[in-house]
Amino acid sequence: MLDFLIMILEFFKTGLFAVGGGLATIPFLTEMSVKYPHWFTTAELADMIAVGESTPGPIGINMATYTGYRAAGIPGAICVTLALALPSFIVICIISKILTKFASNKYVLGAFAGMRPAVPILILVAVFPIMKLSLFSGEAGLLGHINIAALILFHAVMIGYAKFKKLHPLVFIAVGAVAGIILKL
Repeated sequence: MLDFLIMILEFFKTGLFAVGGGLATIPFLTEMSVKYPHWFTTAELADMIAVGESTPGPIGINMATYTGYRAAGIPGAICVTLALALPSFIVICIISKILTKFASNKYVLGAFAGMRPAVPILILVAVFPIMKLSLFSGEAGLLGHINIAALILFHAVMIGYAKFKKLHPLVFIAVGAVAGIILKL
């Protein structure tokens, strides 16, 4: 029970500080995978991100729901999902009341200008552990066990995306999934 309460608090904290949307939750989830590996491992986190990106709805909510469900079934899924979403709801209610009065305030504008570049950095920092997990196998370090097939697939999808940007991202996820099955990644 205590572990479940800690999970709710961790997801509440994530919801409070993950500014920038679902992908901004990834650094917090990465930290949780290290601190609480019985909730989910880093490998499971990478899988959750892949599945979360290919299912409808915000990725952070999808991952919170999955983690809560694993911990305590449907009640867990509901509690952990609410824990992640509640801070945003509270903050947006407060901001909507205050921001209309201070929208042109130089300090408010400065705060938003400062937050904008921080968000992609948080997302970028989260990408590296997931990329390492996806492209390299084993614990031998970054260049220890390069998964050549995964590396080639990664580059092929990147090149494909660069050439065919009008295609929906799900096309690239589906291509990656099919290639992963065929190549037994």
